[in-house]
This record gives sequence, C-alpha cells and structure tokens, in this order.
Amino acid sequence: MDPGAQAVGSILAAYRAGYFPMAESARGDGPIHWLSPDPRAIIPLDGFHVPRSLRKRVRSSRFGITTDHAFEAVIRACAEPRPHERDTWIDERIVSAYTALHRAGHAHSIEAWCEGRPVGGLYGVHIGGAFFAESKFSRPAEGGTDASKVCLVHLVQHLRRRGFMLLDVQMTNPHLEQFGVIEVPRTEYLAMLGAAVQRRAEWLPFGSQPPA
Repeated sequence: MDPGAQAVGSILAAYRAGYFPMAESARGDGPIHWLSPDPRAIIPLDGFHVPRSLRKRVRSSRFGITTDHAFEAVIRACAEPRPHERDTWIDERIVSAYTALHRAGHAHSIEAWCEGRPVGGLYGVHIGGAFFAESKFSRPAEGGTDASKVCLVHLVQHLRRRGFMLLDVQMTNPHLEQFGVIEVPRTEYLAMLGAAVQRRAEWLPFGSQPPA
C-alpha cells in the first residue's frame, strides 16, 4: 500500500464504495484484505448511549482532550497487541497509508492525556458527513482507564456539532453494544453512506490545548 497521493485517492474511493482495509498480520508479511461486511455496524448519532459511570468520567475532566496532535502516535498505539491477543491488523503499510491520509486532511485522531502522556485515543477517516472509526487504545496502567471511551464521547459530540450524518464502526462487539451500536444490511448502509459523503461537513479541531 503506497502512501502516495494516488494511493490516498484509491483508499478514499474504496471507503466511498463501502470498503476498508485490514492487514492479515501486523508483521506486514501477508496480504491486505478489503472488507465490506454485511451487515454493517454503525452508531446512530442521535441514539448514542453513554453509560452512567462513563458520564461521571467525562465530567471529571481527568483527561486533557486534543485532536490531530499525535496522529501517528495514536495509530501506532492502536497497533500494539492487546492483552490475550497475539497480533493486530495494523502493519507498517496501514500506518503509512493512514498517516498520509491524515496529512492530506482525510484522517483524524482524538487523544486523551494524563500528566503529559497520551493514555488513550482513537482515529478514523473523514469523508463529507461520514466518519469511519478505525481503532482505539487506552493505557490503564498509566492512568488511562476509560480514556478511549471518553474520546468516543467527545467524537460523537463533535460529529453532532459539525453536522455529520454517519458514524461507521464496521463490525459490532460487546464493547460497542453499550453505546447503542446497531447493524444494518449492506444495501441500507450503502444508501446511508452515499448520502453522508455528499454532505459538506468540516472537521475543525476541538478540545483543550496539548500538553507542553
């Protein structure tokens, strides 16, 4: 996956058609697969649910929240193996490609900071009024308990403010179920996607100032 301008255009075209890439292995020695699940998981922006305990965490202002301050650090943190997992789907080709998307203004990160360190975050792709959430991370051992969840809350609030129509999370899992994720047939998703990417919605930075 060449991270040049032509590849950036090809990746965006794939997203517009309902596809996203996943490397077979973080080692980078396998193929990159282009997936379009049926059904597709989305979080309705008007149906987002914040658990009570998480609302308290958000209100506590424990974390400093920034956007696009440490994109490559976020995606590399997302590439780190999780406990009890042997590998992830993010390899160097994915890192290079999404970093190129970020530099071109098509991919964004949200970072959570604690005591001057990034302890959680998420990243995704932005096309028109659609945001495609890709991956997240948190570091509880460094004070980042619930950090990625707090970033998700800030993401949804921001997408609402900016007039976005679609938050795509690709595939559901027990973690996402608590936030009101739903699955829609691929044909329905593609119709929603087509309308969303046609909407003009600027990202614009938000959050507190990054740590010194």
